[in-house]
Amino acid sequence: MKLTVKILFVLLISFPSAHLVSFAAYPISTSADQAILIEAESGRVLYEQNAHQEQKIASITKIMTAHLAVQHGNLDEMVKISPEASVTEGSSLYLKAGQKVSLRDLVYGLLLRSGNDSAVAIAEHVGGSVEKFSDLMNEEAKRIGMKNSHFTNPHGLDLDNEHYSSSFDMALLTKEALKDKQFAKIFGTKSHKGESVDPAPFWSNKHRLVTGMYPHATGGKTGYTKLAGRTLVTSAKRDGMTLIVVTIRASNDWNDHIQLFEYGFKNYHQTTILSPDTIPPLPGQNENEFYTLTDPFRYPLTEKEQGLLTIEGKISHNHKKPPIVAVKLDDKVIHKQELIRELRKDPSSPGWFSRFIEKVSFW
Repeated sequence: MKLTVKILFVLLISFPSAHLVSFAAYPISTSADQAILIEAESGRVLYEQNAHQEQKIASITKIMTAHLAVQHGNLDEMVKISPEASVTEGSSLYLKAGQKVSLRDLVYGLLLRSGNDSAVAIAEHVGGSVEKFSDLMNEEAKRIGMKNSHFTNPHGLDLDNEHYSSSFDMALLTKEALKDKQFAKIFGTKSHKGESVDPAPFWSNKHRLVTGMYPHATGGKTGYTKLAGRTLVTSAKRDGMTLIVVTIRASNDWNDHIQLFEYGFKNYHQTTILSPDTIPPLPGQNENEFYTLTDPFRYPLTEKEQGLLTIEGKISHNHKKPPIVAVKLDDKVIHKQELIRELRKDPSSPGWFSRFIEKVSFW
């Protein structure tokens, strides 16, 4: 798909920050009290419905538990199951007190079978106790930017009124967790044999979209309690773009997720806007230098939005700060990034502007 942008050569002092939400024209109606659809790389919100209200979330809590287990634990370590963990109510792996199970198998059992006993065992092993692990959960929530969340346990059982989150916050959490390859692998596993458990159990994933109902699904977690209702998190990938859907208290959540994914994949396309060889020359730039960047910037865009992009170069008057390139969509800043200064090895080689013209079509 050809990308059309306007390039401005300007001196700017600062760029205002902005959060852009733009929904393509498409009728959507879900069965959920809360729903959200985001693109996983940029975090852009493609659809939302009451997405910031504090709600009970049931077992999708375990996404945070698994995330912290991967980040702070060694998955090959053996975990001794405590008497407290072995008698945890609700969905269970039927772990026995004194039994030793690898942290890896506990995380598989946590995400695939929603084992509450596994959640407590992980919390005790990683945090030292359920209470200390809950503190770790809240610290991580604050770091990620989950502003409407508070955790008091690792499993999501309705033990008090102080355990809650929102669909937006859970989408942020899933986006962060999926950055880890170990988490992403377990999150999307259809079945797993517990090698460290005797006799070895065979766990199949409870998430129907992951096990075949939706061919583009790459992972997910189910949840249910009487007070929370049905909660569901799913990730899906198509044409190089990964989307995340979260619904809370949805009676028809499987179809809600499929509908939202199809809306996202139909209307938005992952677009590479900035790459190392598409930086225009900046004002005052010497002939023997050019600017590049380390990481490309990709963003989901509708066809209409393709023609509403503006790329602006920013350079300080005293040249003490590194130049910055900013991307605007319909005059709203969606991305800012520092540039790296490099010297041109061959002064006779084609200029960066000529190479840039080859990459971008001006309209």
